[in-house]
Amino acid sequence: MASNDTKFRGLLQRPYEPTFVPKSGGQVYFDLPDNFLTDRYRPLGQSLQSRYGTNVQTRIPLPNIAAPDINFTQSISRRGEFSTFNQMHARTAGQLMELFLNQSDPDNMCAVAAYCRDRTNGTMFQYALSVALQHRPDTMNVTIPSFLELFPDRFMDPSVFPQMQEEGRIVTQGDRMAIDIPINYTASEREFEQRMAYWREDIGVNLHHWHWHLVYPAAGPDRVVRKDRRGELFYYMHQQVIARYNTERFANGMPRVRTIAHLRDPIVEAYYPKIIRSSNNRSYPGRGRNMILSDLNRVEDQVMVTIADMELWTGRIFEAIDAGFANGANGQRILLDDKSGIDVLGNMVENTTISPNADYYGRLHNEGHNMLGYIHDPDNSFLEGFGVMADNTTAMRDPVFYRWHQHIDDIFERHKRRFKPYNNEELSNPGVEIGSFSAQLNRTGTKSNILLTFWQRSQVDLGTGLDFGPDGNVFATFTHIQHAPFTYRISVNNGTGSTLRGTVRIFLGPITDETGRTLPFREQRRLMIELDKYTVNLNPGENNLVRRSEQSSVTIPYERTFRNIAASNQPNNDQFRFCNCGWPAHMLLPKGTPQGTMYDLFVMISNFRDDSVNQDFDENAACNDSHSFCGLRDRLYPDARNMGYPFDRQVSPSVSNLKDFVRPYKNMATAPVQIRFTNTVISRV
Repeated sequence: MASNDTKFRGLLQRPYEPTFVPKSGGQVYFDLPDNFLTDRYRPLGQSLQSRYGTNVQTRIPLPNIAAPDINFTQSISRRGEFSTFNQMHARTAGQLMELFLNQSDPDNMCAVAAYCRDRTNGTMFQYALSVALQHRPDTMNVTIPSFLELFPDRFMDPSVFPQMQEEGRIVTQGDRMAIDIPINYTASEREFEQRMAYWREDIGVNLHHWHWHLVYPAAGPDRVVRKDRRGELFYYMHQQVIARYNTERFANGMPRVRTIAHLRDPIVEAYYPKIIRSSNNRSYPGRGRNMILSDLNRVEDQVMVTIADMELWTGRIFEAIDAGFANGANGQRILLDDKSGIDVLGNMVENTTISPNADYYGRLHNEGHNMLGYIHDPDNSFLEGFGVMADNTTAMRDPVFYRWHQHIDDIFERHKRRFKPYNNEELSNPGVEIGSFSAQLNRTGTKSNILLTFWQRSQVDLGTGLDFGPDGNVFATFTHIQHAPFTYRISVNNGTGSTLRGTVRIFLGPITDETGRTLPFREQRRLMIELDKYTVNLNPGENNLVRRSEQSSVTIPYERTFRNIAASNQPNNDQFRFCNCGWPAHMLLPKGTPQGTMYDLFVMISNFRDDSVNQDFDENAACNDSHSFCGLRDRLYPDARNMGYPFDRQVSPSVSNLKDFVRPYKNMATAPVQIRFTNTVISRV
C-alpha cells in the first residue's frame, strides 16, 4: 500500500498536468474512478488507463466517493491567477482547506483531493492542500514539495525552460547537462536598484517568504490561522528582512529604502520581472518609472479599494496605537500593551481573520500589495494580471516591496515608541560576566573577527515542476551569495556559585551608512540583525561557549531550502511544515565589501528566569532550529521576551552608540567584525 507521503506528494506535483498522468518521475499512477475524470477526459477513460497505467512502480487505487460540492471554487478559473492578498481568493482557499481538514482519514482526504485537483485553480489547490496537510495530526509529517519544485517559473528567467525541455526530451537520464540561470537578468547595471538584484531575486529568500506565509496563513479555518504570537511573528520576521535589506544596501553604496508613507506620491522605482506564470504562459507585468497609485476597481477580480480607504485605515490604526487600545468588533477595548499589543497589532495591520475588528481597521497591508501589484492596470481596462507585488511567492523580487514594508515597520515602531526603555533589572543578569567574545573562520590559523563572503554556484533539480515535461531530473545551476563557515567563541564567568541557565543572543549591526557616516544608536538599533539565539547551562566559574554559524536559530541549511523531495530517499526525511521554514543559511551575513566593512557584533546572555515559557525545548530536535523566525510546531514561541529584545525599544537619549548601551551590563559584550567580499565564484561540492 502506498504511503501518505507517496500519495500526497504525487497529487501536489505538476498541478496543471491531469491526475491520471503518472507522477514522481513516471513511477506513481492514480487509478481514478471514471467520475473523477473531467468532462474532457471521461469519454477516454479506458484508453487513458491503458496508455498511462502500465509500466509504473506504484498504483494508487482511489475509492469511488460521492463527488464533493466544490462549486465555491469556480469563481477562480483553473488556469487563472491566484493570490492570498486577494480577499475572495483567500476566502475560497480557506473553504478548500476546511474541506480537506474535515475528511475522516488520509485515504478519504486523498480521494477528495484527487477529485478536486483537476477542477480547481492549480496554485490554489497546491496552497490549500499543503496547508491542510500540515495542520492534520495524521498527515503533518507528509513531505511537501517546495514552490520551486512546483512552480519554477516564479523564480527564474523563463528563457531557461525551453532549454530544459529540449535537454529533457532529447538527452537520456544520466547524460543531461545542467542549464545555467544567469544572475542579474532583469536589468542592466545602468539601473541603480540592480545592485541589489542578487539579494531581492535570490531563490532562497523568495522561498522563505512563501514558506513563512504557508506556515502562518492570514486566512482560513481558525485552527489554521490562530497560532501563538502569530501577529508578532509577522512583525518581527518582516522587520528583520528590512534590517537585513538596508544593511545590504549600505554594503553596495546605496541609501536605506525610502518608506511609502504617502500613497499619492509617484513610485520612482521601475521593475520588469521577466518571469511567467506556467498556468497560462503570461508574464508578470512590469512597472515603469514614476507611476502613480490609483483606486482599484477590478470588479472581475473582486479587488476594489481606494486610496482614501487606505488613508482612513492608517489613521484608525494610528489612533489605536496612540490611545493604547484597539476597538474590538463587539465594542470592547483591547489593550495594546507591551506584552501582547504587538501581536494584536500585527494581525490588525496584516488583516488576518483573527484581526480584532477587520471592518474598522481594514486591510492595510494586503491591499497595499494589491495596489502596487495592479498599478499598471487598476481598473482592468487592459485585462492585465497582477504584478509580482500581489503574489507572496514573488513579491520580494520587487524593490517596492521593501519600501512598502518599511512603511509597515514604521507603523510597528510607532507602537514600540510608546514604551519606556528597558531598565537595569530587565537587561542585567547578576553574577554573569562575559570576558571575551569573537567570531573566527573554521580554518586553522585565521585571524579572529574577519569573516568572508563570496559567490557560489549551486544546482537544483526542476524536473518535477515542468508540466508535460520529461520524466526524471532536469538540473539548473544558479549563482548566489555565500559566506565561509565560522564559529562564535564566548568566555563567561558565572560568579553565583551555582549552575545557571541563560539565553545567548547574538546580533550584528552596521556601524556606518553608505556615506561612511557613523550611525547613531537610535538608527543602528533598528538595523540590528539577529544571527542566533540559544539556551546554555553555565557552571560555576569559567565557561567557554563554542557555537557554529550553521547552528543559527534563524536559518535553515541549503539542503532544506532547495531539497528536491521527490528525489530524496534519505532515512528520517525531515518533516516539512516547520523544517523548511527559515531564512536561507547562505544569506546569514551581509555581503560586506572587497576592502572589508566593519560591523558591530553583539552578544548578551539574558536571565533565563525571564526568558522561559515553561516548556521543554530541544533546539537539536527536528524542525526546531529556525525558531526565531518560524516558532515551533504546535507549541509556544520558545522565548517569553519581546521578539527583537533587547533592541525592540527606544533607549535613553544618553545612549549614543552600542558601547554606551552595553557598558553598564557585564552580561553583554561587543566585538568589531570585518566582513570581506571576494568577487569569485566557487562551485558547491
